[in-house]
Amino acid sequence: MLYFFDGYALDTDRRELRRGEKLLPVEPKVFDLLAYLIDSRERVVSKDDLIAQVWMGRVISESALSSCINAARVTIGDSGEKQHLIKTLPRKGIRFVGTVREENSPAGRAAPGVAPASLSPALALPDRPSVAVLPFTNLSDDSQQQYFADGLAEDIITSLGRLGWLFVSARDSSFIYKGRQVSVRQIGSELGVRYVLGGSVRRSGQQFRIGAELSEASTGLQVWAERYDVHLADFFRLQDQITESVIAAIEPRLYAAEHQRFRSRSPDSLDAWGFVMQAMPYVWDWGSAQDIKIAQALLRKATEIDPDYPRANSLLAWAHAALVQLGQVDASDVLSAARALAQRAIQRDAEDPWTHLAAGYVHMISRDFDEAVKELTEAIELNPSLAFAHVVLGATYGYGGMSGDGLRHCEIAARLSPHDFTQAVNFSVRGLCQFMAGNFAEAIELERRAVELRPQFGSAWRTLAAAAGKAGNLHAARSALAEAKRLHPSLSVEWVEKHHPIVQEKNRLTYIEGLRFAGLK
Repeated sequence: MLYFFDGYALDTDRRELRRGEKLLPVEPKVFDLLAYLIDSRERVVSKDDLIAQVWMGRVISESALSSCINAARVTIGDSGEKQHLIKTLPRKGIRFVGTVREENSPAGRAAPGVAPASLSPALALPDRPSVAVLPFTNLSDDSQQQYFADGLAEDIITSLGRLGWLFVSARDSSFIYKGRQVSVRQIGSELGVRYVLGGSVRRSGQQFRIGAELSEASTGLQVWAERYDVHLADFFRLQDQITESVIAAIEPRLYAAEHQRFRSRSPDSLDAWGFVMQAMPYVWDWGSAQDIKIAQALLRKATEIDPDYPRANSLLAWAHAALVQLGQVDASDVLSAARALAQRAIQRDAEDPWTHLAAGYVHMISRDFDEAVKELTEAIELNPSLAFAHVVLGATYGYGGMSGDGLRHCEIAARLSPHDFTQAVNFSVRGLCQFMAGNFAEAIELERRAVELRPQFGSAWRTLAAAAGKAGNLHAARSALAEAKRLHPSLSVEWVEKHHPIVQEKNRLTYIEGLRFAGLK
């Protein structure tokens, strides 16, 4: 469906928002919220409706909900004061009140049976085999079993990504197609991959029926397909089996020797795996302290069941460090515990890239530059397609004053992950690198783009305030600082001196100068 309103065009099939000819960046959850509000514009939508339809019943905080609504308003030029498109009705809910025109078959859309030309520019294919793994469809009667379908796709992405000869589109870029009917040709064009893997999961008690199929994106022809009926106890073995079949179909000559090294090390309990998979959306969102705390609670449940589960321990270490970066906890209280958890995970499974990514992130937050670079480089060597690791390594180089290296890794991450949450993080890391290079105007523009996509992005607001301060833009600096302090009330010059990840003192002083100009004490 294509909706026209107030100079905007929202295409739910292609998940695109345009104003005129300009394609606007929209965070996936904000897009979902806008689409649902516009589709339901004849009635008032309650908070419960939003949680059920946009968050699929997942528990979220009031602040996360408000943040998403505010981001939707900002995206379409509205605000909480104007409310000329999205109106709040106190104690009842919200409603889209703009005038909307719908089109089922907009001009330029290809005829049925013909692959439509994407409005997004096609990405060039990499110089090696490439694949995107779509989220598997949950066919179970219980919607709460979705994490099994998502978890299966997560693990296949991780397993395939660890093969250096294979380009794998990042998880969140392929997950934007969740619940949508999109041709594999369009997906291949938009993500720049040669193959697309999709499938379905149906659970009934202890039994699973899982279907998977691999298609060549340029032709839409099926390369391989299989259906599996397995018992719960065989679920992990099935993941390896699907991965091996995909690799064999893509590049059989390279399959046997290399994949054997990377066979998954399953946890001792499927329940522990389940809690980690339920935590993963919050890890990927990386949007707010509330999300990180929810992830922490789920990961602790996983470690209670399986204390040595590497992925759970590594992600728990990551969550601790993330709360330090957001100024939510005292660094001295948690960083030592985070380092111990990360090291424990590496000792248990040194071949899992997530263990090294988490360790590198903890070292980055601790200003341990050399160790951070070493661990993040190891994560990338184990999984060259892990966009998250490239972004964090880019940030590490930025905090270390090596802007050129940081920007290079941001470019790699953008190619691996062209359509997901890392757009906002990527903008912010690039803004940090430009700040360190003394390019304050460029830093301001990049950080603004980051907070437009993610209004709860505390570290982006901090850097925006510092960059605007160094550029002498008092109004922008003060406004950004107010947002940064809203998200981090204890933010102070002393906190920056003690806990900000910037490594070199001279660079921290420059950062502090900008924040002092903005009014930080």
